[in-house]
Amino acid sequence: MSTFILIALTGLALAAMYFLLAAGLSLIFGLMDVLNFAHGAFFTWGAYAAWWTIGQVSPGARGSTGGFLLALLVAPLVGAALAAAVEVGLLRRLYARPIYQVLVTLGVGLALSQLTSVIWRPDARPFPQPAWLAATSTVLGARVPNNRFLLIGAAVVVLAGMLLFLRKTRYGLVVRAGAENREMVQALGIDVDRAFTVVFALGGALAGLGGLFGAAYFGAIDPHLGSVNLIFAFIVVVIGGLGSIGGSALAAVIIGLAQQFGNYYTTWAGDFVVVLLLAVVLLVRPRGLLGAKH
Repeated sequence: MSTFILIALTGLALAAMYFLLAAGLSLIFGLMDVLNFAHGAFFTWGAYAAWWTIGQVSPGARGSTGGFLLALLVAPLVGAALAAAVEVGLLRRLYARPIYQVLVTLGVGLALSQLTSVIWRPDARPFPQPAWLAATSTVLGARVPNNRFLLIGAAVVVLAGMLLFLRKTRYGLVVRAGAENREMVQALGIDVDRAFTVVFALGGALAGLGGLFGAAYFGAIDPHLGSVNLIFAFIVVVIGGLGSIGGSALAAVIIGLAQQFGNYYTTWAGDFVVVLLLAVVLLVRPRGLLGAKH
């Protein structure tokens, strides 16, 4: 029983990390029709920003609570700044050219990953965490690292916040309307460009936050952290339904649990099950679990 609890909670924590990365992808695509292949780089830079911040506040192998709390602010700010710069400087002129969007974001992602290796070198680095976060708690006989619970809680808060943003705030309504009919919204005197920049920055902030928690989950960072997990984030978005935040959350839970249980019982089945789930969903329900009909 304790083993099952440990695997399940670890799977949910992995699902939470996938969701934090996939949520920004789903938000940007759902509202702006942009497939952002630079998103993994925002995730990586969020992780390195958190690592650097904690190291500045509390040098050494063990981080402090103050350093971790400060990193909670710095990581999403770095992700948001990178995303806003990419949107304003490169993507704003390419909204009518989807192929160019893919090429530009892919190029930016590769460039940022290479820049990460140049600045911090390609070696993996341990991620410092406060003692209470690295410690374990006992749940029905299973000793579970506390960072798993924090990661799950962060994903729940982000999910609730995104749903409120899209359904209850003026910016959410403006962006949804602008995605449907940009010219009409602009004719009403609303600055759609600025609203789209806000959405792109929000997606980058979620990626940066995911980078922080992903670093805590794995206990180490390297320049390829974002690109590896971006693959699974895209799978989450496709299975959940392009543009569906709730679908991404549901798909992340399914994938996280399937991957953890598959890897526990065999050394290879985790990733195979994920790919199999993707194939089944594409064949049976091409729009995804909660995707809208087109």
